Amino acid sequence: MTMDIVKAGASNEEDEQIIKPQASTPALDTSDWPLLLKNYSKLLIRTGHFTPIPHGCAPHKRDLKSYIQSGVINLDKPSNPSSHEVVSWIKRILRCDKTGHSGTLDPKVTGCLIVCVDRATRLVKSQQGAGKEYVCVIRLHDRIPGGQPQLARALETLTGALFQRPPLISAVKRQLRIRTIHNINLIEFDNDRGLGVFSVSCEAGTYIRTLCVHVGLLLGVGAHMQELRRVRSGAMGESKNMVTLHDVLDAQWLYDNTRDESYLRRVIMPLETLLCTYKRLVVKDSAVNAVCYGAKLMLPGLLRYEDGIEHHEEVVLMTTKGEAICLGIAQMSTLEMSTCDHGVVAKVKRNIMERDLYPRRWGLGPTALEKKKLKADGKLDKYGRITENTPAKWKADYKDYSAAPGEAPAATPATPSAAVEATPKAIEATPAAAEEPAADEGDSKKRKKDEETPEERAERKRRKAEKKAAKEAKKASKGKKDDSE
Repeated sequence: MTMDIVKAGASNEEDEQIIKPQASTPALDTSDWPLLLKNYSKLLIRTGHFTPIPHGCAPHKRDLKSYIQSGVINLDKPSNPSSHEVVSWIKRILRCDKTGHSGTLDPKVTGCLIVCVDRATRLVKSQQGAGKEYVCVIRLHDRIPGGQPQLARALETLTGALFQRPPLISAVKRQLRIRTIHNINLIEFDNDRGLGVFSVSCEAGTYIRTLCVHVGLLLGVGAHMQELRRVRSGAMGESKNMVTLHDVLDAQWLYDNTRDESYLRRVIMPLETLLCTYKRLVVKDSAVNAVCYGAKLMLPGLLRYEDGIEHHEEVVLMTTKGEAICLGIAQMSTLEMSTCDHGVVAKVKRNIMERDLYPRRWGLGPTALEKKKLKADGKLDKYGRITENTPAKWKADYKDYSAAPGEAPAATPATPSAAVEATPKAIEATPAAAEEPAADEGDSKKRKKDEETPEERAERKRRKAEKKAAKEAKKASKGKKDDSE
């Protein structure tokens, strides 16, 4: 009797351990997943089948050296030192190779300065062009009769595309440029003291000092910028883990003396933080290293993709662990990705991940292996191009996808008679023949200089100096004209 009970209990346990078919996939909440993996379950699925490779790791799980090398700091820049000085101090504190920042702040301006460390400096260019947000204190030179409503109307007038010339004290060329002001809000105004506070959201490269002068011209009393603080730069704002220079210094001191890396990990964020606003393409582990070497992402290498991707839109390519591989330009829209079965999904714009972090997985297909064998047998040249020894089947079947759209595949004549019948004009048009006259021309010029008399040489040098002086004078007169404007 007891044996029957034991057997029944064992059979129940076995039944519980069997995975039974279900009508629906259990819901997965990915809203609190970090960085690029946030809302991963909402991405559109192309395929769920891929072979995970035990290389790479999640951004927050990197070892400290790799974490710092691919990190960014949302720094609260102090007043007085220049942006360049601040960035060089951080480089010295962290003892790293490279640092860069996401847009210069004037010495007296405080606020958000994104500092990129080592590998993250590859993202500096993309962050410099991102939108900015400022809070500004403006001083009016006289009372205005309309008070706060009049100032609010003047600020509202200065939204949209504006002509701006850099201020007199700027270090760049004073050239007229167009900048877009997205939004201006008046926060506070004191007419008796002539001081106002407003927030402005604008395009990168906008001069707030020039904007304040324009407000004074509109009001007819004159105005200048009293104080300025940047509250947002691209994806980073004041509320997003902003730290001071003292925090960076203390974090490094704590690690050097106690080997506690928690403070450093709180001060420095992974570079993926800057890419959370981009639309995502999730790449199979086997295709990651090929993309790192500059290959285009083809449709078989795609796992998931975001909704609403358009042609030539800037996207971020990521791994299944949430690491950023590169910034890319989409070659397909979301609709095409869901309906096509082959083609180029995106091409690389700026590589972020280091090469060979993931293993190489290209050149293992049947065509690639056959090509390798033909190269070893001497039936293709060392670049894999067709020669006279190439089998006819390979010539007929092989398609070179790396060739330009209108370019014919390079091939030598199949029969000797075709080579004999080639006209002299065709022979003259070969690259080798085209290079010979250029070489002869260079030799003749050199010979001509060697045969010059001292008087001819002096005359040639005098003419060259006169031409150079005229060029410099023209450049100087142009600079004076720009300053007078």
